[in-house]
Amino acid sequence: MAVLLETTLGDIVIDLFTEERPKTCLNFLKLCKIKYYNYCLIHNVQRDFIVQTGDPTGTGRGGESIYCKLYGDQARFFDVEKAPRIKHRKKGTVSMVNNGNEQHGSQFLITTGENLDYLDGVHTVFGEVTEGMDVLAKINEAFVDKDFVPFQDIRINHTVILDDPFDDPLDLPVPDRSPEPSKEQLDSGRIGAEEVIDDTEGKEAEELEERLKEKEAKTQAILLEMVGDLPDADVKPPENVLFVCKLNPVTTDEDLEIIFSRFGPIKRYRSPRPDFLLASSQLCSAQGFQHREEGSVSAWLGSNCL
Repeated sequence: MAVLLETTLGDIVIDLFTEERPKTCLNFLKLCKIKYYNYCLIHNVQRDFIVQTGDPTGTGRGGESIYCKLYGDQARFFDVEKAPRIKHRKKGTVSMVNNGNEQHGSQFLITTGENLDYLDGVHTVFGEVTEGMDVLAKINEAFVDKDFVPFQDIRINHTVILDDPFDDPLDLPVPDRSPEPSKEQLDSGRIGAEEVIDDTEGKEAEELEERLKEKEAKTQAILLEMVGDLPDADVKPPENVLFVCKLNPVTTDEDLEIIFSRFGPIKRYRSPRPDFLLASSQLCSAQGFQHREEGSVSAWLGSNCL
């Protein structure tokens, strides 16, 4: 007894505990059959804890059981199935969400953590993920806001019933084919599930090159801060200070002093700590000249030669 969830990040297969949770599994299977879960957002992602979906409104406050479709609003929810007791011991455990009144509708969660015993007896375990744990891991790593809503939509596109042991209830409204989503249904106000996030799109080559240089400069400034040559990565160094990078391992401190003293008096010379030099070959020394022009000439002549 299993269902395939086709999500925007990949497929997940859920095996159902139909013998232990017959009412909950029937509800889930028949909601899948009427395509109730199509285009539902995964609206709650709490890393290494749970991911939650099954609400067509995408708010966490909506949803209804299959019994509402059959018997009206008075059957919007149904009572939880507590026996036999099944625990949230492993990743990939699937549970129907308790609405706070010991009842279930359509929302369900999948655990992304282990031994979540504080969920036991509250939410009803009715299945487990048997395929697609890598997809679940991708969902688990989604970037979310302070309310745990993903910045980029993650949706259930489609559900496929692989095995259903239950007969269809009379008057079950099964559609002839999967319905197309409405514009309102897909407009969450966030980054669309199919949108490619590329902050370089539409940028000219010169602009991209400039941005790359800015990133490299920022990285180098952080390294200089680490070795103590800059008090802060955002501080601009004096114009008469020259930083020497990517040194040849055979170049010594004395060599550097001799080479750069040709261009003018050196006011201050500093070599980084030996332990840092072992960890990074990006930096070697800082030379302080009396005049900015002396530093510029020495930098041009010494480029790729040290």
